[in-house]
Amino acid sequence: MEATVENEQNSQQSIILPMVLAGSMFFILGCITWLNGAITPFLQQMLELSPLQASFIISSFYIAVTIAGIPSAMLIKKVGYKNGMAIGCAIMASSALLYIPAAKLQMIEIFLFAQLLIGVGQTVLQTAVNPYVVKMGSEKSAAVRVCIMGLLNKFAGVVVPIVFAMVTVAAVAGEGEVLSQVQKDAMANSLVAPYIAIAGLIFAFAAFAKFSPLPDLVFEDENPNAKGEVREALSHPHLVLGVIGIALYVAVEVIAADTIGSYALAIGVADYSMMTSYTMACMLVGYAIGIALIPKYMSQQNALVMSGIAGLITVAAVVFGSNESTAISNVLLVPFGGPELPDPLVCIALLGFANAMVWPAIWPLALSGLGRLTGTASGLLIMGIAGGALGPLLIGLGNVAGLGAQGAYALMVPSYLYILFYALKGHKMRSW
Repeated sequence: MEATVENEQNSQQSIILPMVLAGSMFFILGCITWLNGAITPFLQQMLELSPLQASFIISSFYIAVTIAGIPSAMLIKKVGYKNGMAIGCAIMASSALLYIPAAKLQMIEIFLFAQLLIGVGQTVLQTAVNPYVVKMGSEKSAAVRVCIMGLLNKFAGVVVPIVFAMVTVAAVAGEGEVLSQVQKDAMANSLVAPYIAIAGLIFAFAAFAKFSPLPDLVFEDENPNAKGEVREALSHPHLVLGVIGIALYVAVEVIAADTIGSYALAIGVADYSMMTSYTMACMLVGYAIGIALIPKYMSQQNALVMSGIAGLITVAAVVFGSNESTAISNVLLVPFGGPELPDPLVCIALLGFANAMVWPAIWPLALSGLGRLTGTASGLLIMGIAGGALGPLLIGLGNVAGLGAQGAYALMVPSYLYILFYALKGHKMRSW
């Protein structure tokens, strides 16, 4: 299925406003996605949740990809990409308002429902905005536009947890202590204004997407045998293995970004809500290095090999590190005004650096040689985002199984081993 931008213009100026629209959408996606890392330990403490119960807060968000993926594509096909962006934003904004009664009633069930709905909204938005970015200009410069969007998304992940920590009331209890109801009420009330602001901001972007004088994508033809293309695409091992790789990658990405706050809470770090910012900052550094090195100095395959090895080494540092040591944080954070943090916590953040180039490397390797099946294959790879629902559950189950908050991170090892396998062999497989 081919798509082009209506009245496509060759001048650079013609895509400035569409880039502003798409960039704002990716920033909003980043705000909502990476807010999970801040809200999860916050709710875990306020609602006195176990690590396993807290993991469902993140998982419910990513389960929405599985539920809403195909319906989102059908919706976009019917209403168009601009309207799809507006609808996705409207769903997210409406869902954000559900956090207010959830906070007032202090009910985890409403929080989980709100998380699921906001995940549905972001799935609709993702389905609409990604093709828009690729097709708004020359295909030769599409990779540059995608990188810019990715940087905006991750930059939101740096900013949002810090802002969340500044505008909400955190209550830190000592080991074995229980928060008073007064403390819980104060934490709950501090969520109201931020989520009203979030809803208002996203509604404004919905209006921008709906009413801005921007070109839309139009379909030149329809594929009458879409089901046949899916079957044909799945006959290519390097694609199927790539979809699995994306799912496992998103699982470890979400673990590194969204469970670091819960780990910080478990070891008594006061500013647990802003820990996701450290992981996202490390990802930004990895992105920048990858853009500078690939493909001139390093191939995509070698970047994936290095990412797998770096992930395994960093996980080992997390699991076997000491919470009493601050050697790494003294080197990395303190000289720049950052706090002294236990080494395992810093190493969880460094997983962001190890993860940075996995997504950009797997995609071209998985799509290599697929020709007319590229569109269908891309849709299958997007479905791999549902792997984000698995990661937090693994960490929660690891706690229940007795591995502890630190030892549970050992469950990331199989994912990095698989990424290494795909980099060395899986992407080369052309037959089963």
